Amino acid sequence: MLSEIITRIRGQDTAVPLVTAYDYHERVWNPPMPLLFQRHHGGEHHAVGGPAVRELISDALTSTGITDASGKPLRFVPHDFRRIFITDAIMHGMPPHIAQLIAGHRDIGVTLGYKAVYPEEVINAHRAFITRRRALRPAEEYRTPTEEEWAEFLGHFERRTLSLGTCGRSYATPCIHEHACIRCPLLRPDPAQRPRLAEIRDNLITRTSEAHREGWTGEAEGLQVSLAATEQKLAQMDQITARRRATVTHLGMPGHPPAVSRIVTTSAAHPADSPKHRLTRENLDHL
Repeated sequence: MLSEIITRIRGQDTAVPLVTAYDYHERVWNPPMPLLFQRHHGGEHHAVGGPAVRELISDALTSTGITDASGKPLRFVPHDFRRIFITDAIMHGMPPHIAQLIAGHRDIGVTLGYKAVYPEEVINAHRAFITRRRALRPAEEYRTPTEEEWAEFLGHFERRTLSLGTCGRSYATPCIHEHACIRCPLLRPDPAQRPRLAEIRDNLITRTSEAHREGWTGEAEGLQVSLAATEQKLAQMDQITARRRATVTHLGMPGHPPAVSRIVTTSAAHPADSPKHRLTRENLDHL
């Protein structure tokens, strides 16, 4: 559904158009944002406001004739669909912290509070999701490995140990640098091997000077690349050593930001324009 909406509003462009929308709580115009509820009219993109969304939902429900248990017309507000989406996603295996990011909640407790979702339900839903995913994967991926396969797997990690550090390439991937480890960005240098790398650096400098002196231009160019990579690895070793030696002398005390970030007042022409009728951002969020 989200993919269809994004495709529709994006059109021929590669990104969702930026539109401005009015914040009815703060009574300000927000900066341009890639809102999903927008429409193209008069050659421009316009945001679909909250009142318009509520009206569209009411019209759709009225046309269906669906009623609640008491026989009254069924009514929804946009926020109800937000709760339905999060609840349905969690109950079908989505990890709560992923749902929290999608919803934009600062506290995961708010996400779980959208429905009485208990830890046991979340765990069972996620296990069922994993079971469904495994049922779709080829059965041979879950077979018992042979002795040769297990030996190859363990041998990969043994071959990652180098004289200057550790190779970080993934399993079953070849070395793209033909074992020229000094030039490889996947080499994790060991600070204890700094004297060895410094000796290699000095040797490269000597060989580069010899290549320039003898007119071996191709040899000199290759040595320059290796020398630059060696200098980078030495600098990386120094950074690792500095981080290991760094100590935290004072952790400090946590601050207590004010509970109210801003105050919103009603219009001067409204009788509610009195101090006791002021609404804080925290109260608005609660409502």
